[in-house]
Amino acid sequence: MSIVKALFAGRIPTESLLPYPPLRDQDRESLGPMLDAIDQFLAPKQADFKRWDREGAQPAEFIQGLRDLGLFGLIIPEEYGGLGLSNAAYARVLSQTSRHDSSVSLTIGAHSSIGMKGLLLFGTADQKTKYLPRLASGELIAAFCLTEAGAGSDAASIRTRAEKNPDGSWTLTGEKIWITNGGIADLYTVFARTPGEAGKITAFLVEAGWTGVSHGPHEDKMGIRASSTTTVNFDRVRVPPENVLDTEGKGFKVAMAILNNGRTGLGGGAVGGMKALIALATAQANERQQFGRPIAEFDLVREKIAQMMVDCFAAESVVWMVAHAIDSGSDDYSTEAAISKIYASEAMQRTAYEALQIAGGSGFMRDYPYEQAVRDSRILTIFEGTNEVLRLYVALSGLKDLGRSYAELRSALDDIFNNPIKGFGVLGDYAEKRLTQATGIGRDRISAEVPASLREPSEILEKYTPELAKAADYVLRRHGKAVVERQFELKRVADLAIDLFVGACVLSRAAALQADPRTASPAASIARLFAQRAKRRMAETIRRITRNEDDAVRAVAAFALEEGRYPWDVF
Repeated sequence: MSIVKALFAGRIPTESLLPYPPLRDQDRESLGPMLDAIDQFLAPKQADFKRWDREGAQPAEFIQGLRDLGLFGLIIPEEYGGLGLSNAAYARVLSQTSRHDSSVSLTIGAHSSIGMKGLLLFGTADQKTKYLPRLASGELIAAFCLTEAGAGSDAASIRTRAEKNPDGSWTLTGEKIWITNGGIADLYTVFARTPGEAGKITAFLVEAGWTGVSHGPHEDKMGIRASSTTTVNFDRVRVPPENVLDTEGKGFKVAMAILNNGRTGLGGGAVGGMKALIALATAQANERQQFGRPIAEFDLVREKIAQMMVDCFAAESVVWMVAHAIDSGSDDYSTEAAISKIYASEAMQRTAYEALQIAGGSGFMRDYPYEQAVRDSRILTIFEGTNEVLRLYVALSGLKDLGRSYAELRSALDDIFNNPIKGFGVLGDYAEKRLTQATGIGRDRISAEVPASLREPSEILEKYTPELAKAADYVLRRHGKAVVERQFELKRVADLAIDLFVGACVLSRAAALQADPRTASPAASIARLFAQRAKRRMAETIRRITRNEDDAVRAVAAFALEEGRYPWDVF
């Protein structure tokens, strides 16, 4: 069972959490020399990365170097010429590349995590034979074409169309925007509306060299500037019938599976970025003198470093727990994957902000790496699903599963995800019924399964897991079908689930580290820090489910939107 959905039901699935999953032996054997080779290739290029960021491009010879390292074939099976890495090992590779430069990770990740992931998940034998060997070598670079003007998170509103021809081929017309690798890709996974019931969406494999395919100029971005981002245009492109991915009308399912399956790459990259920033920040704190002593001696600086360590440990713990779920063959990990993206992206932004703050005025200068880290990290909460939409997805996924235990809501809750709307299929024609009885959920115990040094964080997990179930039950009973539109309440439920799931992953990993005398004490301290801070957040979140300022927020926002400005002035 999904760990998060178990938490929504008030249950701590100890059997899924403990012990913390180790990296597979075969991955360890592959990763050692690979990580060394990555460092040898990227480490001497720090000045180049800074220059390419300002110029907004990666040169062709550098892309060739990535090909030569095999970085475009990381997750492609060995039978097709790839390295056949697991999701966990792949995330670890992107963690390593991100220590050097985020744009490098994005070029690799957009190819593997989403660009050709649909082919891996849904491709036919013929499609895989035709494309995967060339994708593995980097002869072909892949890109994922979903986003359109006016249809960002609202993936169901895309307007690119594909009309079926008498010979079974398709004519594809439309424009996609903000496509990573758009200017260098040779193969696009494209999503278009096709004729049929309610205008279904279909996924296509489209070659860049076909007549009618073109891309726009390189976008001038705030961050990740060296990676290629362009529009991609399709002007009456003929797509052969054998290039439909999966089956006609199933494109939305394909897109969501790709995004869910690829989130460990983004999370791994965020972890690598945090590790690089922690190394910079600790060196800066030890070396920079203020008031006659290193700033590392000041508690307010140490507080920042401690929070950076907690954030990195937590993000790493949750990302690799999700990667293990995928590698183990689970088919119910989308909620966990969404949480890993939310947490890792926000943790990376906090870490970049605090590392720059520790650097002081130097951090604001372009000669130092901090300002670029802040710019590069800003995209993380936006792409591959905005964190706002993903929070709604987390909440509604948990509510849907919880509601299924009540016979009177079963069919209504099943309808929530039948038709996609804003974001990731969270729509509903939700039956207007109310629950008539309390959950009656007891409290699971995990404290007996972990070392005594982790009793405090384990007891917090035990205490607040039933509180999530009660909060979810309350929201369902109070709002009925209107719950889909109650975004403040959904965000609170999601935040509870995020703190509990991430906290459970932290606890599991800290428990595994108690066997090592060198890491036992700091790992336990991190688990306690995370749990105590999560406890305070969760207590406040629970209080605000019934006592909040939501109406005042709506009123102030309505006033500002009506005025179109801030209307006051002291003059």
